[in-house]
Amino acid sequence: MAFTSINLPVFSQLLEPLGIAPERDFERSGQLVCDHLPAIEQRAKIRFILGEPVRFRMAPDDEVRRLARHWRAELSPKIESDDEELLATGFEDDDELLDLASEAPIIRLVNHLFARALDLNSSDIHFEPGESSLDVRCRVDGIMTVIERLPVRIHTAVASRLKLMARLDIGEKRLPQDGRINYQLGSRQLDMRVSTLPGVHGESVVLRILDRSDMAVDLHELGMPSQVLRNYQSVINQPHGMVLITGPTGSGKTTTLYATLEKISNDTQKIITVEDPVEYQLPGITQIQVNPVIGLGFAQGLRSIVRQDPDVLMVGEIRDHDTAEIAIESALTGHLVFSTLHTNDAAGAITRLQDMGVEGYLISSSVLAVQAQRLVRRICTDCAEQRELHPDEAAVLRIDAAGWPPVRRGAGCERCGNTGYRGRIGLYELMPMSDEIRHRIASGADANEIREQAIAEGMRTLRQDALDKLRDGMTTPEEVVRVTRAI
Repeated sequence: MAFTSINLPVFSQLLEPLGIAPERDFERSGQLVCDHLPAIEQRAKIRFILGEPVRFRMAPDDEVRRLARHWRAELSPKIESDDEELLATGFEDDDELLDLASEAPIIRLVNHLFARALDLNSSDIHFEPGESSLDVRCRVDGIMTVIERLPVRIHTAVASRLKLMARLDIGEKRLPQDGRINYQLGSRQLDMRVSTLPGVHGESVVLRILDRSDMAVDLHELGMPSQVLRNYQSVINQPHGMVLITGPTGSGKTTTLYATLEKISNDTQKIITVEDPVEYQLPGITQIQVNPVIGLGFAQGLRSIVRQDPDVLMVGEIRDHDTAEIAIESALTGHLVFSTLHTNDAAGAITRLQDMGVEGYLISSSVLAVQAQRLVRRICTDCAEQRELHPDEAAVLRIDAAGWPPVRRGAGCERCGNTGYRGRIGLYELMPMSDEIRHRIASGADANEIREQAIAEGMRTLRQDALDKLRDGMTTPEEVVRVTRAI
């Protein structure tokens, strides 16, 4: 394989960001071979990096071997030991870093990685330097997957490019930094949160992707069971009180809150939020972003917005006693308050508030309902097929395989990237506050007692909702176990 009208040394440097090594990638004449990408995609990437048409031609074996030897010589290190250490630790001069981040091949490479991540509908992009490679991984439907493995020597350039786009201090590599990137890809407007973290082999950079063009979410599209949806809509239309959404990071809590606010938003109510950060901008709603650097935290923001005569308040997260106390006080004085907590189930939210120092009688008087949730991957509808539930799977799920209908799985296709999954759906556990549950909370009952009472009153647990979605062919036994095994 040879490339015409291209200076080989220059072309070699341009190929470095692609991770293409002649001794590995030019193994057979007439075919471009790579460990992790098909030939046609490698060719497309080469044309993308160069920004101009490239003509590929067949070549005999001896010419391929000659080119491989030539390229190996061109790519061999020509630097002293001091320079090697400098490349490993990064440039000290900010101007050099700025020049490095502004090089056309690096700009094209970063843009290409953004495009690949968006094609996969990724929620996060991770740039992770190791001892010998820079791994670029994406979180797709909650699962991490490697999309590129690049030479570690280009890590400094890539990290500098990302920090430049996020308006961060390029020269600061010893301390964590946070920033944002506004990125336009065709008709899509993206807002990416950037976090850097110093590591042994260099800075780890993580981008959280927020797609403004895909922000409209309806409560009916989240996957709530019909009875849960009816009960939840009844709760959020109350004039005052507190509604808590619980779950780990990445369980869709913010999406549920935004869908809730859009559902109840109208011209007769004033809605104010205090968030960290503001992920999506909602029309007709006043949104405040906390800034601890200047002393504007959740508690300080709440104290201010209650003087703005709101009807509905949304607090991004209750993290401490002060925030919890002000939120509950607001709920008791005629406001409808929404917020989140990090707990495993709905009943655990009560004990979490008690651990923060909130009295039981205040919790029982203010909380209207607690909803716990998770996200499971949906089976790809294009390659779904039926099979019988295996007895081992039934044992792990603690169900009777004999009476269980056939389950579905995705065989893997082009639409789902051969994973068998495409998209996610929520699991929900809604615990409305009945008189008996309020009494137990005020009496100091623990989470297990509260949970048992809620189940006795008809609450469907996260595991039960997951099994319902398994029975309906929405997800797989593996996903049910993965997401609900700790519950």
